[in-house]
Amino acid sequence: MYITEVLTRTKKGKVSHRCVLLRESFRSNGKTCNRTLLNLTHCKPEEVAALRLALKHKHELEKLELGLHSSDSALRSTMRSAKQNQPPPPFEMEQGASVGAVWAVYQVGRQLGIDAALGNSWMGKLALWQVVARVIEQGSRLSAVRLAQSHAACDILGIRRGFDENDLYDNLGWLTKHQQEIEDRLFAKTYSQKAPDLYLYDVTSSYLEGDHNALGAFGYNRDGKRGKKQLVIGLLCDDRGRPISIEVFVGNTTDPKTFGAQIRKVADRFDAKNVTLVGDRGMIKAPQIKDLGREGFHYITAITKPQIEKLLEQKLIQMELFAAEVAEVKSPKDGVRYVLRRNPIRAAEMAEVRQSKLASLRKHVEKAHTDLTKRPRTKAEVRLRRAEQQCKALKLSPWVSLRLVGRSLQMSIDEVALAEEQKLDGCYVIKTDLDEKIADGQTVHDRYKDLAEVERAFRCCKTVNLEIRPVYVIKEASTRGHALVVMLAYHILRHVQQAWVNFDLTVKEAIEELSTLCATKIIHQNQVIANQVPKPRPLSARLLKALNIQLPEILPHLGTRVVTRKKLPESRKKG
Repeated sequence: MYITEVLTRTKKGKVSHRCVLLRESFRSNGKTCNRTLLNLTHCKPEEVAALRLALKHKHELEKLELGLHSSDSALRSTMRSAKQNQPPPPFEMEQGASVGAVWAVYQVGRQLGIDAALGNSWMGKLALWQVVARVIEQGSRLSAVRLAQSHAACDILGIRRGFDENDLYDNLGWLTKHQQEIEDRLFAKTYSQKAPDLYLYDVTSSYLEGDHNALGAFGYNRDGKRGKKQLVIGLLCDDRGRPISIEVFVGNTTDPKTFGAQIRKVADRFDAKNVTLVGDRGMIKAPQIKDLGREGFHYITAITKPQIEKLLEQKLIQMELFAAEVAEVKSPKDGVRYVLRRNPIRAAEMAEVRQSKLASLRKHVEKAHTDLTKRPRTKAEVRLRRAEQQCKALKLSPWVSLRLVGRSLQMSIDEVALAEEQKLDGCYVIKTDLDEKIADGQTVHDRYKDLAEVERAFRCCKTVNLEIRPVYVIKEASTRGHALVVMLAYHILRHVQQAWVNFDLTVKEAIEELSTLCATKIIHQNQVIANQVPKPRPLSARLLKALNIQLPEILPHLGTRVVTRKKLPESRKKG
């Protein structure tokens, strides 16, 4: 469909009549034909110009509507020129902001339903930008604002109102207030056909650099950072490792105390029936099992080494059952099933670590022995005490003993105790109340091993890609909102990782490649009226194709003002 002008001329070549027609072209018997749909001669020139503009961008009317407010004056000028039969003012081109990375991450978020879960309000748009910014470049709220200044964030996400870092900090509180609604909407979108019948749950800790976070406390630190407060973070995922809900607890909260909230969440919010929750050893104990039973839920967990030894003493299980293939024993007392296995690779790793520790202690003893021989003033009791402390720190004291013979420090190994120590290397026992008809031993084993998906999510969120720390916030609401942003960003990151698995690029390198794709500003009478998106380079095109994403030809220019309250020159002067 197009608009054309038909001019009728006199014999002397002067225009006697001008006819404006709306036509369409079509194929008939292999020939191109034209059909007149409407006579627009009676229309005003500005109306014809508006129709031309609409037809030119007929596939992007939504974008055109967004951009009209910024191009009204330019459009009026063009219409005036058309009315006066004058050539329109010239257009200029200028390099614009980066569009490739923001567009790709935003479109993935739309595919996953994250934008719909956050909503179309100004706060929802800001939250969406925080998620997109976390995927593109990790940092504080200040860095997210600076990122919005160099990327076409507002034009792509449709953010019409300006913002600064204080607005983003407030937005974290808004996210916390609406977290349940957001997670519920995302759950409904993801599982519109069928809700999962198995949930994975695990807990991690994240240390803090400061002392003032409202949820920070000293506790069991999985990061090995002594003397630092921490947060405890629980992540609930489906059977495929997709995150469903995240929760932040005070840093000294023990793992089992976090589990009750997950049971209520699955039962009340997700309306789950007869489902199974999978938790790591030490997570699901007797009180948690009772809570699960009251809801009609089942569990899969592992038991600790002392518990395995107790079952061996009771002769409910035997060492012969631990092999590379899974074995199963059912307790006649309560019907609980125990799935047993020995991982030969893990057993070899444990033996290697033990020998490495022994070599380290032996080196320490040899040095002490040399000092006692060559330095008469060295106190033998002091050297013995230091060696015993080293032995205890390496956890070798159950089967390694140290003693002084004169001024000679000697080390001996209790072979019986060492054999007892090695007995359960690579052995583990999985415990469940699931019926054999629902899941056999191998299925129970495999579902427990699925917890590795949660561990992978924690690893990605904490250090590899999304870097939940350092936590640049202090308030409780801001901390919880920050964790939710990271979880939603992991949703997107997990999707792009799967889509780009065949590329010889890391996710970070791929996003940096897309970030090089910049728009071209279209300037009319010193005013930016739109952003033209150029054709991407071959690599960028392949990355977008793998995500099933197409770039638009043109984007609106909303002119949203994004500023930072903190200015770097001022900070440098103070420093």
